[in-house]
Amino acid sequence: MFALAVAALVGLGTTWLSLSRGTAFSAVTIGAWTAWPKSGTRDIDPYSRAAISRSGELPIGSGDGVAFYSRADDDGRPLDGRCDLRISGTTPQARFWTVTLYDSQGRLIGNSIERQGFTSQEIVRNADGSFDIVVAPRTRAGNWLPTSGVDHYMLVLRLYDSPVGVATRAAREAPMPSIVQSCP
Repeated sequence: MFALAVAALVGLGTTWLSLSRGTAFSAVTIGAWTAWPKSGTRDIDPYSRAAISRSGELPIGSGDGVAFYSRADDDGRPLDGRCDLRISGTTPQARFWTVTLYDSQGRLIGNSIERQGFTSQEIVRNADGSFDIVVAPRTRAGNWLPTSGVDHYMLVLRLYDSPVGVATRAAREAPMPSIVQSCP
């Protein structure tokens, strides 16, 4: 009985961890960004299917685009809403893209200016075509997303009508924006 109880606890515990923290099955990681390009297809792995069912998320179909998630900066530190963060660089080729700020539960973060993200059509770009987005609790000039001082959050970069997908494995194939965090 003891062995059965231990086996049940270990099995249920690891299943809960893989569903709540995400799995690396069929994941594409470029820098701090991770995507699951098969999540909108029939070839989705069982753990990803269960995680999507649990969250209620509607994944982007592989023919429509891909969503990249980041819960940490380029150095691997969790994104902290009390710190200043800079997203800079360029995105992979895409007809349209969005960058959106969510809390750790996957909900939009409320703020007084009602801005949770930017699109490729409204972002202010640098002369070379790159962009800088500042994610911070206090007002900043330019492309600024307010965090409202939440403890942890995640960023989602959605690329629509993009060739980025399952075959993409390196930053040279898909240049992703860098994520640099600085805490006071």
